[in-house]
Amino acid sequence: MSKLKDIEFKNSKGETKTLKDFPAKAYLVVNTASKCGLTPQYEALQALYDKYNDKGLEVLGFPANEFLEQEPGNNEEIQSFCKLNFGVKFPILQKVVVKGEGQHPFYKALTEGKENATRNENGQFEKLLSSKGLITGENKDIHWNFEKFLLDENGNIIERFFPDVAPNDDKIIGKIQELVKS
Repeated sequence: MSKLKDIEFKNSKGETKTLKDFPAKAYLVVNTASKCGLTPQYEALQALYDKYNDKGLEVLGFPANEFLEQEPGNNEEIQSFCKLNFGVKFPILQKVVVKGEGQHPFYKALTEGKENATRNENGQFEKLLSSKGLITGENKDIHWNFEKFLLDENGNIIERFFPDVAPNDDKIIGKIQELVKS
């Protein structure tokens, strides 16, 4: 069993949790933001949750404010935004630092556990971020909002997806289907 299963984080109410508190066959862990061009991915994340949660998928959103301060809200505002604008029912946890000084131990373990992300073939989003000097740090660092990690039931990292790989992309759906099949 991966050490990721034991790393503590807080839910939206400030209660200490671990992955063990969310029993699942697969976990899709996403760093989220409410004022990002990728924010509409909440809708596709919720659709994934609706379709696969009863088969064993858990989606966990970790709001973060490291990228152009695109998640300025407090935990209550973030919860309200997600529910009102996207009907989010999957857990949106307490805001964390996903990159740089103060990086949450859960995200440190994720980024050290899988340094390279699967990218879209055209790479346009990455080129755009790079051209504006917005991709900084090491290759293992989170690149932007909505980077995704797919974990198996034991907390092992199966895949990491660059932020513009949409939740409904076949690259993600196929791997989820493999993990949740009985």
